[in-house]
Amino acid sequence: MTNDHDASPEPPSEPPVARPASPPAVGPAVGPAVAERVADDRVGPGRRARGGDHTARGAASTGTEADPPAAAPAEDPPAPAPGDPPAEPTAAAPRTPAWRRPAWPAWRRTRASRPARKADPTDPTGPTDLANPADAPAPSLRTAAPPPSFTRSPFESETFTSATFVATSHAPYIALACVWVFTRLGMLVLLWRDNLGIGGVGREVYVLYRIWYDRLAHGTFPPDDPTWQYPPGAGLVIGSPAALPWLTYFQAFVALALLADAVVAAALARADSARVTHGAWVWVCGLPLLLHIPLARYDVQVTAIAVLALLALRSRPAIGGALAGLGALVKVWPALTLIGTPRGRTTREAWLAAASTAAALMLTLGVLFTNSLDFLRQQGGRGVQIESLGGTALSLAGAAGLWPGRVEYRYGAFEYVGPYVSSVGLLALLLTGAAFCWLMVWRMKARRWTAATPLDAAFAAVLLFTLTSRVISPQYMVWLLGLAAVCLTSRETVMRPAVLLLLPATALSALAYPVLYEDVLAGTPIGLAVMTARNGLLLAAGLLACRGLWRTTVRRPVG
Repeated sequence: MTNDHDASPEPPSEPPVARPASPPAVGPAVGPAVAERVADDRVGPGRRARGGDHTARGAASTGTEADPPAAAPAEDPPAPAPGDPPAEPTAAAPRTPAWRRPAWPAWRRTRASRPARKADPTDPTGPTDLANPADAPAPSLRTAAPPPSFTRSPFESETFTSATFVATSHAPYIALACVWVFTRLGMLVLLWRDNLGIGGVGREVYVLYRIWYDRLAHGTFPPDDPTWQYPPGAGLVIGSPAALPWLTYFQAFVALALLADAVVAAALARADSARVTHGAWVWVCGLPLLLHIPLARYDVQVTAIAVLALLALRSRPAIGGALAGLGALVKVWPALTLIGTPRGRTTREAWLAAASTAAALMLTLGVLFTNSLDFLRQQGGRGVQIESLGGTALSLAGAAGLWPGRVEYRYGAFEYVGPYVSSVGLLALLLTGAAFCWLMVWRMKARRWTAATPLDAAFAAVLLFTLTSRVISPQYMVWLLGLAAVCLTSRETVMRPAVLLLLPATALSALAYPVLYEDVLAGTPIGLAVMTARNGLLLAAGLLACRGLWRTTVRRPVG
């Protein structure tokens, strides 16, 4: 049995039949031959041949015969006689453009009667055998939603609206704020109860700071007070609760400490807004490791000044330098934030602004208050605190029976008294000088500056001076946490290993004071273990920080 479309079409031997402007409407008066001729004319001879070949190949591949030929077509209606009136034209539908015409003639088969195709072994979706219609998968509904994609961007979702965009873009900030509120509420509860361990953490604010505040209100720094060991700029922080007269001194001081804490968190989050990384999270989650100590010391306010100075150095060196000068006059160490400024104009602007700010403020405070330099005499008489590296060495020697010293409360802290204490204190001062010399050598030899170099250098410098100091109080960890958080706002920082060691050292600092401070004072095994572990972690972090800073900035000699 043959198919009418197997052979290639021949040019028509009869004259073409005139047809109306559009295909006649299909109805009982139109025969099958006319409909088929109209469809063939619209498709064209080439497509008609390909359609026949496809049908033949489909029939051969399935082993079935092609459809039987259509029934004999009825004769065309006779042409009108010359005298007859012309027939009325039927309503014509708009002609379909050529580029939108179907690729197959109108008589093509439906999906159910279409011949099956063989499996394609090169198909990436796997071979499919459609020879048996029962094995064919059920056609999917055109209105069915596509399966969820876990790799597609959420912006491509049909349910992604502007509200979703706002919630998604602000999600890291919302999470950071929630954690900040939750942890600070816990710190406030601890400060309100203030009975953890040895207790009395808040006493320094409502007793000692309040005494200093009363002295400053009379126009003088505390004279002959061995506990006053701070530069004159510290008087600005001690007197700042006067800005909130509706609160008590203690309440106002804690409120301002929380405000400075929030400013640091917001500045760190803004400095790394693309990721809201690790810098802001280190600060928000690391500060509570010190329990409620940060709220009862003015180190959070000083750290806020240093953090803002470092962040401002990137684009406005003069402002960064001015903030560093202000911080240096409050508590000397913020001056070290300028140790890593790039050579040239940035260094000149920053250092000049720092010197000018410090000198102007020092002159102003010297005029307004008396005894502004009395802190130098009190600071020079300090001994070796029990929590310093030298104090840990003396405590271990005492536990081994090699050193017959004791602990006394002097200069506002517990210090060791006995033989070799002065030698240990002198050694600490020499190590501080050696650390400063190393920083100067590094600055002269440094050849490669990145965006993270000023941040890394400030962190390493403050860590070195903390390690070599005769005093390492728990609140000193606030400085290091702030500078470590600033380092992590840059992707090029090399201080990540040191920061990882700093976090457990911070937790051990709070464990030593106030939780186990009685054991530390008595030199019990658990107290010695806590202090040795804390100082060991700090020492390892300092070595890693110096090594990373040197290797990434100093060019090694060739050969």
